[in-house]
Amino acid sequence: MVQNKTKTSDSHISENQDKARILLALWDLGGTQVEVKKGQLSKRIVSKGKRVADYQNTLEKLEKQGAIAISKQGYTLVSTTGLEVLSETFRSAGFQFSGTIIGTWVANALVRWINQMDGAVVSTSALINESNANSVIPSYLEFASVATQVYEKLNQEYNFNHLVPIYRIRRQIGERVSRSDFNEWLLEMQANDIFQLQGGTVEDSAPDKIEDSISTELDGLRCYARLLLSNK
Repeated sequence: MVQNKTKTSDSHISENQDKARILLALWDLGGTQVEVKKGQLSKRIVSKGKRVADYQNTLEKLEKQGAIAISKQGYTLVSTTGLEVLSETFRSAGFQFSGTIIGTWVANALVRWINQMDGAVVSTSALINESNANSVIPSYLEFASVATQVYEKLNQEYNFNHLVPIYRIRRQIGERVSRSDFNEWLLEMQANDIFQLQGGTVEDSAPDKIEDSISTELDGLRCYARLLLSNK
């Protein structure tokens, strides 16, 4: 019985990952305005070890949900329903992309998603408002969303000229994430070309601020984050 439950859970997680890849790819390829050719979508969504046929069941389910429209030539993202389903999938319990590092196109599309939604489907600013201030951040994907929003907020309020001190981001997020997860996930955001982490030192060389920055054996001390692909 326990094994069956585990298999069901794993299957649900895998299906949510496929949903997210399909919907995010369609959105990033302009699928709300134009029909995306089948081959064009396949190049984006088919991950290592999978075939196009492996996504067919998920595509059919999304069509039944009204999230996408399928023709002989390609796919269209139904703007309202499709974006709502994508938002709900991102925020579902335990959601994460498989693998240690997600594809660059996924990371870049996610940055654009965060910057462009403006609350039309999901209020990304709600991730850092008072009602969610104490909620634990359970996954890399949600951390990436929160960290990007915190970066934008700090950059605007303190005029950091797109070089936001890492210790400020860490302290703004606070106890919602452990120190080790913060370090690991921020470095993963750099690996996924979302943030560029830069060296130097903090403004007054305060030991506590340096400690709240990031230091690695390979790259040394990194005190500032720069958001890549910013729309500003």
